[in-house]
Amino acid sequence: MSIRFSFGGDEHIFGEVSEEMSLASFFTGLSMTKAVRDANIPGVTEICPANASFQIRFDPDKISPQDLLKELQSFEAAAAQSDETLETRIIELPVYFQDPWTHETGQRFRERHQDPSSTDLEYSARINGYATVEEFIAAYSGQPWFVSMVGFVAGLPWLYQMVERQRQIEAPKYLRPRTDTPKLTIGHGGCFAAIYSVRGAGGYQMYGVTPAPIYDPTRQVNYLRDEMCLFKPGDIVKFKAIDRAEYDATLEAIEANTFAPTIRPCTFNLAEFNRDIAGTNAKLMELLDGR
Repeated sequence: MSIRFSFGGDEHIFGEVSEEMSLASFFTGLSMTKAVRDANIPGVTEICPANASFQIRFDPDKISPQDLLKELQSFEAAAAQSDETLETRIIELPVYFQDPWTHETGQRFRERHQDPSSTDLEYSARINGYATVEEFIAAYSGQPWFVSMVGFVAGLPWLYQMVERQRQIEAPKYLRPRTDTPKLTIGHGGCFAAIYSVRGAGGYQMYGVTPAPIYDPTRQVNYLRDEMCLFKPGDIVKFKAIDRAEYDATLEAIEANTFAPTIRPCTFNLAEFNRDIAGTNAKLMELLDGR
């Protein structure tokens, strides 16, 4: 695939790998941003990878836009031939699905929803072909998700479900955005899951909440002292469905600063994943089972 480059004002170059999200597009974009970082090009000030694209910010007094564009184009062939192997982490995140807080919020904004007579979970289960909400939650939490981007709001991860494309859960955003979303809501829009790092406006379908902080600019949370954001592109996430008692117990541990999510190092190879998706996912999730 050929990357489509465009200029954003006087200080940015945007590279679009693909108009649709895929892990192959993500890996090409990741390879490009790594190449830019490793080249240490004079004048480059910021490198921002996204789902199937990337953006480079530069100082035009130190490098001209056309010269930087030539540099980026010189990396394209190598990026397309990268071995697509990533040393990364798998993170288990507890999620309280069908919680009272996203339910209450959803009820306040039903007139903005495609189906005001049902909840977000009921609507999403139905349009994805699941007979019950419980079956939908089992599918949602039963397979891992790939962090393809962190941003839009500080610390907010975008997650792409690691299943065959025809099995991916999809749901549209609200017809009109809400003016409120609880902090740490698990939301879904299009093919992406997202975790709202802070309370605020939003339009994604709401399925539950995690008790675990994912963003802490004060760095007081014990597992966020080195990095204020829990996630980074390339991380793999497994949702663990919990009930209200487990949610409350986890909150107590968080308040005592004794909780930390289960995180294991792992290697992800895209070619192996495409050859055997179920087998690759099973091996990844076995890493969590060892605790």
